[in-house]
Amino acid sequence: MRNSCLAWLACGILGLTGCAGVPVDRYRAEQPALDLARYFNGTIDGWGMFQDRSGAVIKRFHVLIDASWEKRDGVDVGTLDETFSWSDGTTSRRVWTISRVDARRYVGRADDVVGDAQGEAAGNALHWRYVLALPVDGRVWNVDFDDWMFLVNDKVMLNRSEMRKFGFRLGAVTLSFSKR
Repeated sequence: MRNSCLAWLACGILGLTGCAGVPVDRYRAEQPALDLARYFNGTIDGWGMFQDRSGAVIKRFHVLIDASWEKRDGVDVGTLDETFSWSDGTTSRRVWTISRVDARRYVGRADDVVGDAQGEAAGNALHWRYVLALPVDGRVWNVDFDDWMFLVNDKVMLNRSEMRKFGFRLGAVTLSFSKR
């Protein structure tokens, strides 16, 4: 009995350490260096898809982002006004307010984000973590997002997000941004 409990405890610990993932510092030497205020400034187009946990593409979308930055009380604050056009003919909108905490860290807020999104940048990468209030079949589910962005060049950025609930993978969002 004791050995069985120890084995389950060891599996649990290994499972938790496996969730740690890649640290954003892994990308600190990668170029071009990502500066959110420089990239997300002006008009950006994005094309993406949502895949369920089996890998099936459930929805595709286009997002048009109107982005701008300003100084507020000495802090860089960005507004990303996102308009989504979904493959099923529906549309939606999200407005992010992003504040630069320091040279590497950002805090983001939006109406459908529960609490604050926490972001950290290094090199060409940005790692966001947040909880999204996601409407599904007439109910709202709070879903954990593990969101990575990688700057490819001054015009193109790639984005990959994993969605989880209670630690279980629900699906992924893949997105390509192109700055006009």
